[in-house]
Amino acid sequence: MQQGEIELQDFRPDHIEGAVALSRQENWPHRPQDWQMALQLSRGAVALDEHGRVTGTILVTPYGTDCAMINMVIVDRNARGKGLGRRLMEQAFALAGDRPLRLVATADGMPLYEKLGFVPSGTILQHQGEVAELGLPKGVEAAGADELAGIKALDRDAYGADREALIDALAERGEFAVLRSNGPIRAYAAIRPFGRGEVIGPVIASSTEEAKALISFFAAQRTGAFLRVDTDSRTGIANWLAEIGLVHVGGGAAMDRPQKAGSARPKVYALANQALG
Repeated sequence: MQQGEIELQDFRPDHIEGAVALSRQENWPHRPQDWQMALQLSRGAVALDEHGRVTGTILVTPYGTDCAMINMVIVDRNARGKGLGRRLMEQAFALAGDRPLRLVATADGMPLYEKLGFVPSGTILQHQGEVAELGLPKGVEAAGADELAGIKALDRDAYGADREALIDALAERGEFAVLRSNGPIRAYAAIRPFGRGEVIGPVIASSTEEAKALISFFAAQRTGAFLRVDTDSRTGIANWLAEIGLVHVGGGAAMDRPQKAGSARPKVYALANQALG
């Protein structure tokens, strides 16, 4: 490789150390374990400079044949302005095949994504902080391993795609809580270690009150702990999240390629996180 040349390679586990360093440059909270989970669910590419240093990353997380999330898109600050972001996106398109694509864009990334055919479809709000003292909500229960099939079916109905692999990965690392309707599961939430603490999500429910109850179930057991919830601004829970100690600290624009309208109920009240949707 010539001096100054950047090569794209398949993202492998041995690239995670370099990817962590790159994400820390952007003040992202991802630990090596968080990158490992994302890579477990995805395929991707890394950009390597002439010294073999990771200077760019991108992952594509497929959800069956229904759609795919493009995520963990980072270009080293010293390598920007040279078309590397577009090269990484083109690699992601090849990995995604014919699937409709989704991502959460930063303000810096939006111009490129719009040029590549992505259309804004919502606003994602990142809430985090030390949670206030809450009472345990009525009706919410911890879910057992034998209930994963019901959780997967509900998730598929709400998200509009097959996320079985994501649910399995969450089960390996975290916990689930559910609300039932005379037996069948009608709403669920997950929590897992992430970044500085834990992230609550996905949260799938049919109403704002159900979503609040599911989040409260986990938060009430973690008074003073650092928690994060990523939610769409249209769900109506952002103000309540701030009230319980999870302040709005950022987020991004949800984008689709092509834009894909959906009216599925129940709704997605919180993401697994911004990367995984």
